[in-house]
Amino acid sequence: MDGVSRRDVLKTGGALVIAATGPQLIAPAAQAQTPKRGGTLRLTFLADPLHFDPHQTISFVTMCPLSLVYSRLVKVKAGPSVKPMTYPVEPDLAESWTQPNDTTYVFKLKKGVRWHPKPPVNGRELTADDVKYTYERFLSITGNPNKPVLEYVDKIDAVDKYTVKFTLKEPNAWFLDLLASTSTWIVARECVEKFGDLKKVESVVGTGPWMLERWEPNVKLVYTRNPHYFVPGLPYADGVEILIDKDPSSRLATWLSGKSDFGPEYQHAVRWLDAPVARQRKPGLQTAEYTWLTAGATGFKLSTPPFNDLRVRRALSRASNIAEVFESLAFSQGHWAPNPAVPAGFGEWSIPIDQLNPEGRRLYEHSTADAKRLLAEAGLPSGFKTTVEAAATVYGPDYDDFVQITLKNWKAAGIDAELKLKEYGAFITSTIFGKFDGMFLGLRGAWADPEAYFYRWFMPGQPLNVWGVNDPKLTDMIRLQRRTFDVARRKQVVFDIQRYLADQALFGVDGSIKILSAWDAHIKNYMPNNGFDYGGRLMAAWIDR
Repeated sequence: MDGVSRRDVLKTGGALVIAATGPQLIAPAAQAQTPKRGGTLRLTFLADPLHFDPHQTISFVTMCPLSLVYSRLVKVKAGPSVKPMTYPVEPDLAESWTQPNDTTYVFKLKKGVRWHPKPPVNGRELTADDVKYTYERFLSITGNPNKPVLEYVDKIDAVDKYTVKFTLKEPNAWFLDLLASTSTWIVARECVEKFGDLKKVESVVGTGPWMLERWEPNVKLVYTRNPHYFVPGLPYADGVEILIDKDPSSRLATWLSGKSDFGPEYQHAVRWLDAPVARQRKPGLQTAEYTWLTAGATGFKLSTPPFNDLRVRRALSRASNIAEVFESLAFSQGHWAPNPAVPAGFGEWSIPIDQLNPEGRRLYEHSTADAKRLLAEAGLPSGFKTTVEAAATVYGPDYDDFVQITLKNWKAAGIDAELKLKEYGAFITSTIFGKFDGMFLGLRGAWADPEAYFYRWFMPGQPLNVWGVNDPKLTDMIRLQRRTFDVARRKQVVFDIQRYLADQALFGVDGSIKILSAWDAHIKNYMPNNGFDYGGRLMAAWIDR
């Protein structure tokens, strides 16, 4: 069926039934071709998973590999018919759903869905009890950084073997989008009971298109086709190999030499600096250009002077030169877009910079002189010193260059920031949750819905609200957009929130790369998009040699 967004569910009102009529993952142009079964899809990845428990991390290095193995109730539609930067929601394990009122959703499950034929689950049928167990674990497990995705859920009931009812504490117009997040995989109780958690590779048993056969740390992850996958005929490829390589030059060489089938960077991108040689070496190379959701993140604490002063926060942004960053990086080479609070990669939900209020727009205008003036007005004519934590590994040389250029421009304005590098595992589990002194420079992740970029960051009590924002006006606006089901009205509230966040300079200005995703000529029926769901986008692809 066509993808269904929350607006499709809600704009007619009442209890609307959404039903799956079978997968349509082949673009019209590709339907004239006969899909070919077999072969192995080969791709490169920049790091090993930190572990394999989706309820214990927000890291893409775990979520992307898991996307080949697990399923959700609903998912973001994938395939050549889906334009990058659009995120329509469609059924996955759900056959249909109804929404009797603003706080109740009832899902009918597809019958006959089987877990992978691996111990300890051994291919039994998936039931409503599995869904209930998964989301109760999701909401109760200690330290789940993705809990905000579903924390507004009051209870989950297994009505019968194939029916699950969600009752929300309050209306949330984003519920279906949030449920399509790659943090909401359905997991097996038997695996948790046997292994204690889901961190071990042996615990990875799902209902998705491939099974994780083995993990060779620092080498590769190897997947084999799930013979009982519930979508008839899919996946087309018999296997997938994810080659682990931390060196971007080595990843590029692997791809150019024909040992992998997709661009060597995250989301199968090729750095713009490397694009000419790739096109020369790979006749018939297929590409798609679109704006990344990944963006920069500047962390500080409002409780710590001088960041409690609006003039200092504005000075940080005015001192930043994001144009210099994106003009110079090998990854971007001038292909980029400035981001408000909601990244430009969310299209219609991201406010254009020229629609911000005057003070917000000025944040994006680099001026060392104005940054110095603002600091002087804040009583800091000589500037100030601070520390900045950044990830030492995984993100790669373009991130390193982003950090260095940013610190250079801050220093020119009088902000003397001492860089403190932290190992990626520690950075992603401690620094971004507020365990830092001074500041940090990181990356904003690819969340499933626009509101995550202000709800998870700026609502009081949220783990990622490292700034310590507790602004009643902002909180009221965030709650208002959640309960506004009319899409046009909700968009206006979302735009107002982005204007307010810019006026208060509650985040450092940043941008996103307009990346160039690439795949070889022999890969058919594929289209990239933002997000961690590699498996969803790969399962309909086939190899034509």
